This record gives sequence, structure tokens and C-alpha cells, in this order.
Amino acid sequence: MRDFKQTLKKVGGAALFLAILALLLGVLSRGVTDLVTKNDDLVPPRNKSTVKIRQEAGQTIDVLIVGDSLSYSSFSPMQLWNSHGMAAFVGGQSGQTIQESYYMMKTAFQKQSPKVVVLETNVIFRAKEGLDGIGESIRTCAGYYFPVFAYHDVWKSLVTGKRWTAEDYKGFQFRNTVTPYMGGSYMTVSRESRKISPVVKVYLEKIIKLCEKKDAKLILVSIPSPSNYSLATHKALQAYAKNQGIPYTDLNLFLKELKIDWQKDSLDGGDHLNLSGAGKVTSWLGNYLKETFSLPDHRGEERYAAWENMAKKYEKRAKEILENM
Repeated sequence: MRDFKQTLKKVGGAALFLAILALLLGVLSRGVTDLVTKNDDLVPPRNKSTVKIRQEAGQTIDVLIVGDSLSYSSFSPMQLWNSHGMAAFVGGQSGQTIQESYYMMKTAFQKQSPKVVVLETNVIFRAKEGLDGIGESIRTCAGYYFPVFAYHDVWKSLVTGKRWTAEDYKGFQFRNTVTPYMGGSYMTVSRESRKISPVVKVYLEKIIKLCEKKDAKLILVSIPSPSNYSLATHKALQAYAKNQGIPYTDLNLFLKELKIDWQKDSLDGGDHLNLSGAGKVTSWLGNYLKETFSLPDHRGEERYAAWENMAKKYEKRAKEILENM
């Protein structure tokens, strides 16, 4: 009986410690979240999109785009706005993992109710396996529920005075370098199919269920990128999308229709698109969304006045950059 009481006492002490720790982390997380939301220049570029989406006025985003650097190099919300009045946001990150894609969506859904979620598929093949995969899942989960972990290096900016400023248009970044892709045809005949890792399938299932719960339509899109895509990746993605009943478009198969010119549209030799290539891909996305979904045209609405101003600035800067390119 005495041993039982001692064990119970230890368990109670441990539970109390964990409760106090969780409360402390919660308070610190609330404080750091408020701080970076008001001062996003304290946050390094990779995590800036998680702050920027928090800054958006509630219930204003109709299209959410997530993915790694291919997403924020290729999809331009301001071009979608100027062409169709669509309110889109790119929650992309350099090297974003599927776990980060999932928690980026959860972050966006805290204040937004996008009707469409676009997942750029390169994250599906960035999986960490084994203990690294478990560690990544724990890290991203902890960073979502306790943002003090996600923004743990903010103190460095406060101490050193360093600021991370960037020209950002609803998550899109100008890429104004031209380095041609010289490798020729890359979507060639292949009997092989790449495998989607079990960890990725778990989080894809989470993403699918989250979109269903939030009444958002999930679509998969592969950006033209010889460095990242092949017929083997296409087969794997096509099979998965068909099995799940998810719309999937591989733009690597429609280079002629998009009028992709690898001498002009490649940023870095076939990895990312530059602004010229992004314009072509975004034009396709705008037409696809308009034909497939009933998305509102917000141009002229008072609560989108800031979008109108940003769109004018974007159009002027994009024209200057394209002319220099």
C-alpha cells in the first residue's frame, strides 16, 4: 500500500510538472506569436509565410497554395488577382516537408476558409525516413501547438538588431535570373514508378481529411521542373490521385500548351521557374480555377482595397523585372 502511494505521488508530481510546463510554453507561444505577427521582419525567410498568413484579414483567402520553393516561385497571387479577382495566398517554404504542408494548412484554417487548396507535389518526394521522419513529425507538431519552438531564434534578431525584409506578394517571390535548361526531353517513356513513402501517405491522408472537414477542394499540381519530375514520378502521383479521387495535373506534360521556353523561363537550369515561367503557369492556374470552381471576383470590394494597391505595385514591378530580364 505504501509503495502504491509513493508511485501515485510520483505520477502526480510528474503530471503537475508537465501541466506547468505546458502552461508556460503556452504563455510564451502566445507572446512570441503576437510579436512576430506584428513584426514579421524578425522572422527568417523560410518561416515568414507562416507569419504572413496570420496577418491576413479573416475569411479573405479563397485559394491556398502550399509546397516547397517550386510553389512560391511559380504561382503568383497578384497575377491571379489582376486577371480574375481571385484572393490567393502561397504558404510555401524552401524545402517544405509534407508535415509542414499539413500544419501550414492548419495554420491557415485558423482564420481562413479557402474553397480550394493547391498542393504542389514535390513535397511528396521530400520525405525523411526512419527516426528522421519521426523527428520531423514531432518537430512540426510541437511548432504548431507551441509556436515558441517554431520561432525559437527570434531572440537573435531582437539582440542583434538584424531584420529579415523581403519583397513579398501574398507569398510569391520574384525570381529574376535566367539560367537555361539544356537537358532536352525529360518526360520520357518509363516502366518504373516512384514509391510514395508510408510517412507521406499518412500526412496526405491527414491533408485529405482536413480539407474534407473544412469543405475545401484539394487539387494536386506538378510544376514544370526537369530537376524534380520524370515519368516515374508522374506515374506514382497519377496512381495515388486516381485511387484517392483527387484532381491531379502534371504540367510537365503540357510544356507546349504552356509555351514554356527553357531558354527564357528557367531560373537555375531546370529546377525552378523564373518570373517569365511563373507568369505562364499562373495563367494556366487562373483559367483552370475559373473553369472548375465558382470563385468570387473581389475586385472593387472595399475590404480588398489593400489588394488593389498591392496589385498595382506588383504589376509595375513585374513589368520592370521582365523588361530587365
